[in-house]
Amino acid sequence: MIKPFDFFFDFASPYSYLAHKQIKNIEALNNIKINYMPILLGGIFKLADIKAPAFVPSKAKFMIKDCKLFAEKYNIKFKFNSFFPIQSLNLMRGVLIAEEENKASSYIEKFFDSCWKDGLNLNDQIMVDKILKELKFDPENFKLKISKQNIKDELKKRTDNAFLKGVFGVPTFLVNNKIFWGQDRLEFVLKEAGKNI
Repeated sequence: MIKPFDFFFDFASPYSYLAHKQIKNIEALNNIKINYMPILLGGIFKLADIKAPAFVPSKAKFMIKDCKLFAEKYNIKFKFNSFFPIQSLNLMRGVLIAEEENKASSYIEKFFDSCWKDGLNLNDQIMVDKILKELKFDPENFKLKISKQNIKDELKKRTDNAFLKGVFGVPTFLVNNKIFWGQDRLEFVLKEAGKNI
């Protein structure tokens, strides 16, 4: 048995998608619910003074091969999004709206899949609206809600708090006050999460 741990993520990160798919299996096998912690990756990079891999050509090229390698290893359906980088600010604010309406799980699953399994253009508002309708959200009402100052402030606060805890990228996991970064570190996360149960 393991105890739940925190999972910091952003839809813009293909590695967060790979972690998410592994976490779904972990939840099912252990009958637990992992704590999904939405943050803004761009905000974290700014706070940590890090240049995003998407804007470093050699890193971006490597990332495509690396993600495919791990997707094959874990038997995860994966398609590197040709519209990368994804502008995720509104999508991540949307997670907060979905939380309020008890739809976070389906919202997160749908947008992760849309981006990294189906390869849809989430930079296109028409496409995003279509997905929102499938999730039973009214797109216009949704846009009004994510533009409210309290939602903007909440995502910023969560991102700032994550940085203060030591988060500098995603996916990051926090368990027993210990930070683990990268989807390939989940085995160490599980080992730590199994202590003192």
